[in-house]
Amino acid sequence: MTSFVSHTTVDCADAYTLSRWWQEVLDYRQDPDDPNEPGHEECLISSADGRHRLLFIEVPDRKRGKNRIHLDLRPAEGTRDEELARLTGLGANVVADHRNDDGTGWVVLADPEGNEFCILRSEAELAVTR
Repeated sequence: MTSFVSHTTVDCADAYTLSRWWQEVLDYRQDPDDPNEPGHEECLISSADGRHRLLFIEVPDRKRGKNRIHLDLRPAEGTRDEELARLTGLGANVVADHRNDDGTGWVVLADPEGNEFCILRSEAELAVTR
């Protein structure tokens, strides 16, 4: 017997706003039969194939310290640095830059509510160095 991940939950102050931000970042979708609306305390978004879901739940306490679990994102197209520019343009903040001169490494970002995530090199960039 095993388990599977039903969804990843993100505690936040504004579930609707943060779910919309991540929806833009990941090109995820809402359930058309149960759309997210301003004021909803729980908002769910899913990948196009429905295999990964993120649930945003409003909580009264603010984030403190480093996340113990986070998402590692890999650009679906383009490069890590192009995706970094897109994400900061959407409102992400750079927390730490671990890029190396040889192109390896990653960048730690924070979403508008301070939840950290990383941006890695794209599959195409990895293939060049293999």
